[in-house]
Amino acid sequence: MFIIKKSKNKINSLSVREIKDDQIKSLSSRLAREILRIISIKPSYPKEIAKKLKIHEQKIYYHIRNLEKSKVIEIVKKETVRGAIANFYKINSSAFFIKFEEFKENANLSNIGGDNTNKFLEPFIEQGKLNAKIIVGSPDPHGPEKARSRDGYYGIDLALFLGSFLNYHPDLNVKLDTETITEDLSENLIILGGPIINTIAGKINNSSPIKFNEKDNWNIISKISNKTYYSDETGFLVKMKNPFNKKKYILWIAGKRSAGTRSVIISFLKYFKEISKGNINDNKIDAKVIEGLDLNSDGIVDDIEILE
Repeated sequence: MFIIKKSKNKINSLSVREIKDDQIKSLSSRLAREILRIISIKPSYPKEIAKKLKIHEQKIYYHIRNLEKSKVIEIVKKETVRGAIANFYKINSSAFFIKFEEFKENANLSNIGGDNTNKFLEPFIEQGKLNAKIIVGSPDPHGPEKARSRDGYYGIDLALFLGSFLNYHPDLNVKLDTETITEDLSENLIILGGPIINTIAGKINNSSPIKFNEKDNWNIISKISNKTYYSDETGFLVKMKNPFNKKKYILWIAGKRSAGTRSVIISFLKYFKEISKGNINDNKIDAKVIEGLDLNSDGIVDDIEILE
């Protein structure tokens, strides 16, 4: 959800979350709000916050516990600081509000847009905000096979698609697989490309309901249908729990070759409603196998067929 501020010819937005009666108390203190302002700038740990506010850290811990219990803040990482494990906290929304009446339709706002995020894209996009790291394969030789990624180009089309659901300017959220660090893996991830050209994909391959078979020429195998797919124009998409952090999710988009990845991206652009429905063999599993088609016979995939 977001609030809108219109001034002159500009429309600015801010993500906002409703708080319930039992959460209000945790925000009633001025010190609690000062803590929120600090961690809204960057994730911080209690002792660091206490130093900035020049307040005894026990007071900070008290409010941190209340804010965390109220789900206003959350732990984003743990690091060793001076020999002790420190919890780094971040705020769960840019702003909060209390609702006294139910929402009413306002036709004047219909042309501004809103949070029309499809459920399939949650939690990668929440309240009009991108909440994921996008990881693409490096174009330089890397990995066991010294491969270069060509799939990263399709990330531009994917980003344009995701941008249609956003109502703010996102931070820089794209990383190469070669510069991705362990800390990044515990977040929501959108991974583009297979294990040969994206080393992070190799780390999740065996956890995925649709995967690449390393022992069979990297053909695509579905654990859902027990089918193997051999075409270079075949790809898949999978939404699954992040094996590095069960509270987060991964959206994996990959093809046997770059043409297969292109096929999956086309499915997002042209048939998103269909691919977001779940697998035809088990609709509780968010996974699809896509085959690219060359309808105008120019040697380039321009349409797709959903195989499962």
